[in-house]
Amino acid sequence: MANQIGLLKRIFTLKDLRDKLIFTAIIVVIFRILAHIPLPGVDTAGLASFFQNNQVLGLLDLFSGGSVSRFSLVMLGVGPYITASIVIQLLTVVIPSLEELQKEGEYGRQKINQYTRYFSVPLAIIESYGLIRVLQGQNVLGHLDFETMALVITVATAGTVLLMWMGELLSERGIGNGVSLLIALGIIAGIPSQIAATAQVIEGKILVSAEMIVAFVLMIAFIVFVNEAERRVPVSYARRIRAGRSVGTIDSYLPIKANAAGVIPIIFATSVLVIPGVISQYLQVSKNERLKEFASSFTQLFSNEVFYGVLFFILVFVFTFFYTSIIFQPKQIAENLQKQGGFVPGIRPGAQTAEYFSSVIYKITFAGAFFLAIVALFPFVLQNVTGIRTLAIGGTGILIIVSVTLDFVRQIKAQLAMRSYDDILK
Repeated sequence: MANQIGLLKRIFTLKDLRDKLIFTAIIVVIFRILAHIPLPGVDTAGLASFFQNNQVLGLLDLFSGGSVSRFSLVMLGVGPYITASIVIQLLTVVIPSLEELQKEGEYGRQKINQYTRYFSVPLAIIESYGLIRVLQGQNVLGHLDFETMALVITVATAGTVLLMWMGELLSERGIGNGVSLLIALGIIAGIPSQIAATAQVIEGKILVSAEMIVAFVLMIAFIVFVNEAERRVPVSYARRIRAGRSVGTIDSYLPIKANAAGVIPIIFATSVLVIPGVISQYLQVSKNERLKEFASSFTQLFSNEVFYGVLFFILVFVFTFFYTSIIFQPKQIAENLQKQGGFVPGIRPGAQTAEYFSSVIYKITFAGAFFLAIVALFPFVLQNVTGIRTLAIGGTGILIIVSVTLDFVRQIKAQLAMRSYDDILK
């Protein structure tokens, strides 16, 4: 305890680190204020009830931190930016010019980020218009004339652009990954109201309360364990000449994370599931009877928890393999290792090393994909076991919160270590 207090004192003693924390806190407060300012012309109570009872759009509201259910100035959150990031990353595999740009270091990274920001704007316009039409079809949102509709879409799009800018400011001048931090804080902000609603439902049911607490503690421990797990592939570097002397092989290792894809496959799978659900709800107000009947059947199919859960599991599993194959390329790693004079003991450099890495990645990714799929299904299993629907946060939300928290703590420790090293040099 004394060590923790001493660590906190040291954090606030260092001016640079203190300024970063204060700046991060200011951005967070501004974000939460914007998330509570609603746009005009909507029944907020009816909107909140609609999102609680809608399985598909409930996930969208979860990632926005409740901004969608409040119809706030930043109702889309950073959702369009996340979607744009995923699409651009997928396009780097298909479009050779983007793939070459990705290899150009810092300049290439900045250009790809610029393209992602540009692509986020039309996505925000499309998503805001689609969301408005869905809410109107469910009689949650009243009729909007052209000027009001244009104003709402403009404000919602501007809110997304503002959050992108705030996220970049957090990454540059604050602590942690800005966009991830905003998503995590949005999820955390919705936890107290969910706990309060759940407490009313399970009042007096001590056994159910204990089961839920144990389930969440075990899930958090499971997520932390797998999130920090890694396979260390031994790597040796050939004999070199240093200071006129021959130095023997240098032994090291290449860490491969068990969950290399992070939470991206779950977000991608959620986006894929949200799109057909939104389209079907939009078509339910169509004047064409066939389209209306098809949309109604499609909505009923997605309302089936067994079908939805199985499809979600499969999508997360497949996207984990797909995304890992994009970010982790065995052939390129083997080539870079060979250029640096490194090799895996017992494996011939070149093609055999690439095959070995492919085998290792396949085995680890299989375990990681299964882990992410279980995490994604955790809320559905918990709701069916306990019969309680008020606690929407599940494995996905916990995974995001845990990942962002661990990254936040690592960055603070790195800042402290760097300043300790500077003090020694002085």
